Amino acid sequence: MEAPRIIEAEFIKSAQSIQDSLPEDMSEVVFLGRSNVGKSSTLNLLTNRKNLAKSSATPGKTQLINFFETTYKYGEARYPVRFVDLPGFGYAKVSKSLKQIWQKNLVEFIKERVSIRLFIHLRDARHPHAKIDDDVEAYISDFIRPDQRYLTVFTKIDKLNQKERNKLKREFPGAITISNLKKSGQDRVHKEILTTIFDIKEAEDES
Repeated sequence: MEAPRIIEAEFIKSAQSIQDSLPEDMSEVVFLGRSNVGKSSTLNLLTNRKNLAKSSATPGKTQLINFFETTYKYGEARYPVRFVDLPGFGYAKVSKSLKQIWQKNLVEFIKERVSIRLFIHLRDARHPHAKIDDDVEAYISDFIRPDQRYLTVFTKIDKLNQKERNKLKREFPGAITISNLKKSGQDRVHKEILTTIFDIKEAEDES
């Protein structure tokens, strides 16, 4: 059976907080990461769309929660999943008042949003031990629910040589590595999403 793929993807709306977000009527995959980690490029890679998610030249500029509805095809079946792109964290050039509101809204969203099933934490392969990434992972692990999962995905793997890649895989054995530039690694992410949300064991076994 061929790998799962997204056949439909559409931007639905942006929200400032959980209060003006979409209804919790669909399982959600949340993408989080530092402002320059390549979240928009990763969403475009996964959905096979060039401009579904707009990337910004200014880290920290995208300060809204963005919702995308996608449809997977695996075999003959179709599976609806909502992707949620969270604002990048760790960029200092955001006004203090905005940063306080932003963090409060994000914390409330990730802790109280019932429809979140999978957190995908994008980390830069060139900086695998960035403290802010470690802090975010530790923070979410404190309240993650039994029906939720946390997945680490390293971006920009093409920037590493083979020795560096081997070291990264030894240090983070459960992580997935992707390259938006070379369009590699996305199939494993798709399989993890379907396995987590729809319990499709075949997707996991084929990886």
